[in-house]
Amino acid sequence: MKQRQIIPLIGSSSFSYTRFLYPFSRVISVTVLFILGSNISQASELSPATSPELISEPDASHYAFANYLGSGIYRTSGQSAAVANIPMGFELDSADNYVLKLRFTASFGFFDYSFNDLPQGSFPNNVGTITLTPGLEYHWLVDDQLTLESYVDLGYGHNFSTYSHVGVFSTGISALYKLDAPLFTPVWVNRVYYAGYQSNQNDSTEGYSVFKTGIDFGVNYDWQWQDTLVAPRFFIAAHWYFDKLKFVTPVGNDVLTSYTYEIGTTLAFSKPISFSAIGLDSVKIEHFGLSYQVGGGLKVWRLIFEFPL
Repeated sequence: MKQRQIIPLIGSSSFSYTRFLYPFSRVISVTVLFILGSNISQASELSPATSPELISEPDASHYAFANYLGSGIYRTSGQSAAVANIPMGFELDSADNYVLKLRFTASFGFFDYSFNDLPQGSFPNNVGTITLTPGLEYHWLVDDQLTLESYVDLGYGHNFSTYSHVGVFSTGISALYKLDAPLFTPVWVNRVYYAGYQSNQNDSTEGYSVFKTGIDFGVNYDWQWQDTLVAPRFFIAAHWYFDKLKFVTPVGNDVLTSYTYEIGTTLAFSKPISFSAIGLDSVKIEHFGLSYQVGGGLKVWRLIFEFPL
């Protein structure tokens, strides 16, 4: 059975401001509850005489890049951490040859969460970091096979452990090419993007640029689930960092990563899975999967809720 469109667009062509504001108000409310809960739990762990200025933990500001690194469990020689991204988006405008979207991702970071916690069904108790990155994304549909994309983000992040915050900026361009193989519908993806931040802790700045290339392909098989076609897909990818990506660790030396390789699998849905039942109309899952990424002292099990490349 021929698979339907594998990279569907988010939202409909008609734009409702009421529909736009309501889900964001829900997300903001949940975010405020996370912040209050984390602050209360951390305050109970600190003695009254403890001053934030005396806390010696390093500013693990790579959490500012959570949106671009992806959801998953990250392990280095000195620390394990988990990242959960909630991607949302709206189609603002579209025509036969272009699509303009509003993108927004809420990213939550959890320190000292490792692979061993997964089989036990253990979940993090506190949110360590939060990052909010809204932006604009433009798709130019050159022809039936080639799509060019660009985006710009401007966001904010907060570290509850160090009481620091960061401003985040990112921009990038991409080319997605559908190869001529109807049975496997492969998509070849090339991306170049930059992400950087400035922290209020020591006025530090950090940034990195990366070239990412990979191919996503099906296996000429799908099945019907209610009114949705589900197709298993696989992908392989490689990342080369022009500026080494730094992971600050509380134990040992910081990890500098210049490359990673990734392999994974996803389930692609012909119709996005919506969370409108709980009031989050803008949260839609088009893919769900798992990948393993390794290289440069970094090991990552990545959870996937969108097109993996």
